[in-house]
Amino acid sequence: MDEQVEQRRRKLSELRQRDVNPYPNDFTPADSISDIHTAHLDQDAQALEKVDKNYKVAGRMLALRSFGKAAFINIADRSGNIQVYVQKNELGDENYEIFKKFIEVGDIVGVQGSPVRTRTGELSIHAKSLKLLTKSIRPLPEKWHGLKDVELRYRRRYLDLTVNQSVADVFILRAKKLKKLREFFDSRGYLEVETPMMHTLAGGATARPFVTHSNALDMQRFMRVA
Repeated sequence: MDEQVEQRRRKLSELRQRDVNPYPNDFTPADSISDIHTAHLDQDAQALEKVDKNYKVAGRMLALRSFGKAAFINIADRSGNIQVYVQKNELGDENYEIFKKFIEVGDIVGVQGSPVRTRTGELSIHAKSLKLLTKSIRPLPEKWHGLKDVELRYRRRYLDLTVNQSVADVFILRAKKLKKLREFFDSRGYLEVETPMMHTLAGGATARPFVTHSNALDMQRFMRVA
């Protein structure tokens, strides 16, 4: 891991020496990946050839397959993931060199391109341009083994949400349910308040309280049961 981090730091330094900003703030996505899937779900390759639409999306690169002057990458945003077909003759020599040499799995990229279907029938974006938006210093977990250590998953939730879609889906569903719950009570005039996390007295009827210590106040506190 340390060797990979150091290698990425060297690439970060070389990008800056080339006057390439590895963390630009000049790319605003206009579309979500789920919008692309929805719009072209039932269209075959011939139908997509007639589509006069350039999509502008941004996402984290989760996979890379390179074939010399062309490559397939997989990017994901909060709505889903999609394959991107990258060609040297589309990006140009300089941009393709930057892509090949400096952009890695885990980095966030911005892509503009048209929808196509590959020979295997997979809906993809044929990239007209590709730009590095965020250079990731730490690599993602290895593809096949993944992030399975439970303690590590809980300590690094940001990583867990990135590589485990099922976990991200639970967070998204929870947020949507809480939003609907708040809307329900708010429409009926209820007021939401937040109660203290720790009390000086134990509460919760006959439930056994959770005892903790406040270092700031140097005194014993009881965590709320509810």
